[in-house]
Amino acid sequence: MTGPPVPFREIVLKVHSRCDLACDHCYVYEHADQSWRTRPRTISDEAISQVALRLAEHAETHDLPSVSVILHGGEPLLAGPARLRRVCEELTRTLTPVTRLDLRIHTNGLQLSPRHLDVFDTFDVKVGISLDGDRAANDRHRRFADGRSSHPLVLRAVELLHGERYRHLDLGLLCTVDVANDPVAVYDALTALDPPRIDFLLPHATWEHPPPRPDGSPTAYADWILTVFDRWNAQGRPVPVRLFESVLSTLGGGPSLTESLGLAPTDLVVVETDGTLEQVDSLKSAYDGAAATGFDVFRHSFDEVAAHPGIRARRLGLDGVADTCRRCPVVRSCGGGLYTHRYRPGTGFANPSVYCTDLAALVRGIEERAAATLVPPALTGPDALAADHLELTRMLLARLHGEVADRGGDDTWDEAWELAGSVERDGPDALDHVLAHPYTRTWLLTALDALRLARPDALPLARQLPRHLAAAVVRGALGTPVRLTLNGRSLDLPTLGTLRLPAPGRFEVRATGDGGFLVRGAGAERHIAAPAVPGPGWFPVRHAGGLVLDDRDPYRDCYGTPATGPLDGPRTTDWTDRLTRALALLRDAGIQDPERWLTTLTPLTGTEPHVGRHGFGALGVPFDGTPRDLARALVRGARRARLHALLDVADLHALDGAWTHPSPWHEKPVPVSVLLAEVYERAGLAAYEPGHTDHLDRVLDLLEKAAELTVAGKHLVAEVRKEAAYRR
Repeated sequence: MTGPPVPFREIVLKVHSRCDLACDHCYVYEHADQSWRTRPRTISDEAISQVALRLAEHAETHDLPSVSVILHGGEPLLAGPARLRRVCEELTRTLTPVTRLDLRIHTNGLQLSPRHLDVFDTFDVKVGISLDGDRAANDRHRRFADGRSSHPLVLRAVELLHGERYRHLDLGLLCTVDVANDPVAVYDALTALDPPRIDFLLPHATWEHPPPRPDGSPTAYADWILTVFDRWNAQGRPVPVRLFESVLSTLGGGPSLTESLGLAPTDLVVVETDGTLEQVDSLKSAYDGAAATGFDVFRHSFDEVAAHPGIRARRLGLDGVADTCRRCPVVRSCGGGLYTHRYRPGTGFANPSVYCTDLAALVRGIEERAAATLVPPALTGPDALAADHLELTRMLLARLHGEVADRGGDDTWDEAWELAGSVERDGPDALDHVLAHPYTRTWLLTALDALRLARPDALPLARQLPRHLAAAVVRGALGTPVRLTLNGRSLDLPTLGTLRLPAPGRFEVRATGDGGFLVRGAGAERHIAAPAVPGPGWFPVRHAGGLVLDDRDPYRDCYGTPATGPLDGPRTTDWTDRLTRALALLRDAGIQDPERWLTTLTPLTGTEPHVGRHGFGALGVPFDGTPRDLARALVRGARRARLHALLDVADLHALDGAWTHPSPWHEKPVPVSVLLAEVYERAGLAAYEPGHTDHLDRVLDLLEKAAELTVAGKHLVAEVRKEAAYRR
């Protein structure tokens, strides 16, 4: 375990080491580690000050934008309002000059009073309350030492927290699962309290002390939780449930949202009431001393404890799980389970979770139930994919506006941005058409790169917005004139064509009533009455079938292989004719991919089709080649273009490269992204040439079990399998 320590962003601060309940499932008092007996009841002033100083030092060293401090116990409210105020004051005073402080407290709620909440209101301390459901469920474990129920007092605390004055402090409810309880009754009791969030937690257990399974079912906990999921889902997911949201996030390619699941490294350390620094508290249920580090805040920095082998072991992600877990298709979602739950005497933590069968059943169960909602619209067809890309381009344009403004603004840009608003109001469809032009995206990305790198051409690049607005005005026949400055002699109007002018200068573009446009400036005036027809100095975009042929856009050279220069008349006619015949060959073979997934073709100097840095639908196609050669290039290119476009707006896989897979088309194993791309392309070619279905079933079987694939990726694999079966 090498490399620099990962900084802590979350600190659990024990402010009181005793509790007013006698919960029989508590990992602090009822499990193997009994170190609480030797610790002071309440944290001292010296320990509070030293924690604050160490944490400020840590935040400053690592330039942390924020840190979370969770006030914990025992039962932290037993420290009393005055001591809690002292803790919050010291942390706030010391940390606020360095970073943003997020204060939280986790409590059983029994002692909660307006005096406590006034302190929390002053320092914006968010409050999480433990409650295991209805009275029967809660009293199964969470009782006083004399057996009395704690349920009424917890409800009183929730009611107090939900008062108008304190509601903004509510963090939600934490519920420990017990399969002996009725899952629906538990869920209904919790949601009836209208919490902002619910956390369901598995009871702490190890292979030495496994969780109770009253009916012997290996998936009892998954079944219980899935029953809750079904009710939650049927009700329209009325309240966030962290466990469910975490699984749904990872199934879609996103991060885990809880320490108990997923492969994200933990960034938490515990400070006990005596200033001792320990690993995560739940380790106390493994064996006596499991959480110990030998460090404390008086003698050691947080960086020193971050280098502790036990801390590092919990930050290894995929490399830190057991071999069987690494080979499991659901490991991205379950993450091998909570580190504590992997413990087995003799092998330590190098094991699957004691809840392994439950976690696998839970992830698969949620996937089966939610798969339809996890498939992005972009996978359903070209219109949805194009819509997602248009939205992405609009976001980039807004970002460009923000970047220019952040650098002090620019009068020319401000004028163009105001004009964009007018065009948006008067001709939104025309503007969308221009923004959907794939090379508009290339211009935006180029301008944003230039701004990020503070290049001298950054603002001149941004100032090209008016030519896009001019194209929209012409397309929409809008009455708005567009003024722009040209440094060269070419006026490039995206989606329309290029006009050669006698000299650079300031020009005005205006739509005319005949469907054309007028350009005035630099002592000249040009009227293009029919924008689709070539004329002296006017070079319109051409078409082959329904596809635009663009050999002049200034941002078309965005492929790995250089684009050709602008084509002259005979070469344009020749290339258009060969592409038209290639598309006809494909239509005769029943292949629609190019005209479904492509919008714009650009001639390249090489022999391969290429996708580049652009929006939806563009493809670089070889200029040379027979119609049959070009047909093959179009099939391959359309597949590459669709996959490229999908990956811009959807997660088909996650942790690409963490595993490699055998491929019949490569000597060495390859990442899942390579395998998926090859399978998808070969399935398309199978419709045009024989032999490409060889090995497809075997590779598709492998992909279906690949841990990297998201639900969206699996949907694409299923689409390919269906297509391959049809081609046989």
